Amino acid sequence: MKTKLLPAKVSPPGQIISRELAAREWTQKDLSEIINRPEQTISAIIKGTKQITPETALELASAFGTSAEFWTNLESNYRLFLARSTKKNDEIQRKSKLYEFAPIAEMAKHGWINPEDSISGLEQQVLNFFGVTSIDEALQFQMSFRTSQQKRPETISQLAWLKRVESIAIGQNLPAFDRAKFKAKIPEILALNTDPANISILPEMLMGLGVHFVIVPHLQRTYLDGAAFWLNERPVIAMTLRFDRIDYFWFTLMHEVAHIWLEHEGYYLDDLKNLEDTPIENEANSQAANWLIPQDLLTAFLRDNHHLSKETIDQFSHSQGIHPGILVGQLQNIGKIPYKNHRKFLVKVKHHLLLFT
Repeated sequence: MKTKLLPAKVSPPGQIISRELAAREWTQKDLSEIINRPEQTISAIIKGTKQITPETALELASAFGTSAEFWTNLESNYRLFLARSTKKNDEIQRKSKLYEFAPIAEMAKHGWINPEDSISGLEQQVLNFFGVTSIDEALQFQMSFRTSQQKRPETISQLAWLKRVESIAIGQNLPAFDRAKFKAKIPEILALNTDPANISILPEMLMGLGVHFVIVPHLQRTYLDGAAFWLNERPVIAMTLRFDRIDYFWFTLMHEVAHIWLEHEGYYLDDLKNLEDTPIENEANSQAANWLIPQDLLTAFLRDNHHLSKETIDQFSHSQGIHPGILVGQLQNIGKIPYKNHRKFLVKVKHHLLLFT
């Protein structure tokens, strides 16, 4: 009949072997002769410097009247216990938790954190970045998201982008925001869209009105074009320039301006390729479109021009005092022309602006 041995949760296999030898009044040399193994092998197993292999487990099972699984399980559990108690394993767990908490790779790529720091240093960098005291602490932001249901952007990446925008905005020394002056300046802002080079004037113009203006490239899987929110009684307009073309720039800008103009409260993170159907976003969207091209005039233009040639687009754009790329963008958006048509009007603008990383 086999003896039933019940090991402690983390008992070293060598300890159990020593007990069995003592119970039988055997020496290590006796066991080595019984299972035909060198005595130094038995000594190494008892000391824990050598692991029990499946073959040795079978031999010990025959010698002590147990199952081979008893010894393999004992060895496996003990080695797992040793691994869990190591500093390296603890650091892996801490690092894994950090990567779940924040988009570490993306933040490092943009230079927001130093990934070469120690695990404790990296943790502190992340806590400082998000303004929290523990990675278990919930990030409290009141936000309205406008994002693609299919793409499922990572919320923590959106928050990381937003915190970077906030940190840059905080560093900008601006006058107090005056809503009346801001509203009066809208026509002058819109007048800049005729020439792509005029975009370089916008940051100073907006900040002179007490509006924080920040451009931070979007992070992977966030699909953001822009954002609008309030910070210390001043509005913030942030853009990513995810699509480097004049129509996208101006529509994104004016959409965020509309949030401020319409006195929308809260945080608005906008993906303009996938517009969320909410009253607030629809209101901002309609305001932006109408600012750039009065929609009644656009309707009349489409009624009178069934062939949307380069010449007709140039003529209408010139009559309205807008860059033709803005008209092409709206025509593409409402499905009046294919996206492949008139793309030469969709000039790049990113090189006219300072991007923060």
